[in-house]
Amino acid sequence: MAPPPEHVARIMLSWHSLDLISCTTLQTLWAGYGHICAITARATTDAAAEHVSKLCGVEPGTAGSTYPLILKLISPPRRNGSGNEDEGHLRKMLSYEVEQYFYTAVVPLLGDGIAVARCLASTRDVEGKEGAEELDHLIATIMVDLRPRFPVAGGQRSVLNRTQVERSIDWLASFHSRSWGLLSNDLEEYLLPPLEEVVRRRQGAGKDVQNGLWLNGGYTYLATRRNEYSSLAQDTDSEWSDALCRAYEGTLLSIAEMAALCLTPNGRPMESYIHGDVKSENLFTTTNGDEVAFFDFQYVGRGLGVCDLAKLFTCSVPLYMLVDANESLPERLTMRDGEKQLLQQYRTRLLQDEESDLYEWTVFKRHWETALVDWCRFQASWGFWGNTEWLEARVRSILSDQEWRGWLHQNINGGIL
Repeated sequence: MAPPPEHVARIMLSWHSLDLISCTTLQTLWAGYGHICAITARATTDAAAEHVSKLCGVEPGTAGSTYPLILKLISPPRRNGSGNEDEGHLRKMLSYEVEQYFYTAVVPLLGDGIAVARCLASTRDVEGKEGAEELDHLIATIMVDLRPRFPVAGGQRSVLNRTQVERSIDWLASFHSRSWGLLSNDLEEYLLPPLEEVVRRRQGAGKDVQNGLWLNGGYTYLATRRNEYSSLAQDTDSEWSDALCRAYEGTLLSIAEMAALCLTPNGRPMESYIHGDVKSENLFTTTNGDEVAFFDFQYVGRGLGVCDLAKLFTCSVPLYMLVDANESLPERLTMRDGEKQLLQQYRTRLLQDEESDLYEWTVFKRHWETALVDWCRFQASWGFWGNTEWLEARVRSILSDQEWRGWLHQNINGGIL
């Protein structure tokens, strides 16, 4: 049985000369896999206060100063032997490793000016530390609490206002562009899809990369959703069964499979790290919405930034920002000015320190359209939510565009752009 959060927090805080003052559970993780707790810590030395003050972005404190922090403790429920091979379980456990690696190894490299929680302590490297034996096999991370600076939390499946949307797009563009300098050219250094990663580790080949990021960021990509895809392909009542799952003319692949291949990371210069689960529930904002901070980085990995945008636009952007005012949605919807303006805002911010030909608009637009098709495939197989009518109308229009189909087919066969 895992030790209680209070005990874990007390041990980890002691590594930095901090005492635990309080520990309050904020929420239980999905399917009972652990807890997120708000903790208050008190510095016992001036050096400890200076260190934590810097992490929190506040004026330097002294011994006795207190600080709001967050503990994320992973302690999955007991499972029988066969259940441990379940892809969903493996995905969750690997995702928590990925998130811990992100906070400990990647965030310090992102630099200032991008709001993301800084890590104080983690169980990623506990050897030789006090209480290490009690934390063995646990995944626990203590990080800065973002809420004092960003007090407004996004609600579940809620839309953002215009200011929050624009600042979210700016945050994503900054995160994506900054990660360009952090990417490894060796794709073998990243985690494979869960079932493949487990096989690689059993063979010993993954021992040096087991604490990295996902090779393919996100949790909805087709390689890990074959069961849902098969169900959609057999669902004759869904219009998307034939539209997305039927083999495309002259190939053995469906449109959905071709779109997934097009989005799969392969070392292209416009690839970056992506958040992987962009939605209002995973961000905080300032009171007036002029700054945002994202959290929940379990599915961060390589990808095309448009994949983050596809989920944001569908799940959290108000419809009036995507279509013309008072416009009733047609069955097929081409890109409207609102959608285009948001995309141009993102691309301008993304390329502000780069040459524009790094990601030409024509290629960017095709990737965006492909990301919408891929996201529609997941929603059609899992369940629709958000701007459902907008997404479906956009994808019908994209699928009917012979130029897009030709571009997709050409790049699958001749080298993916």
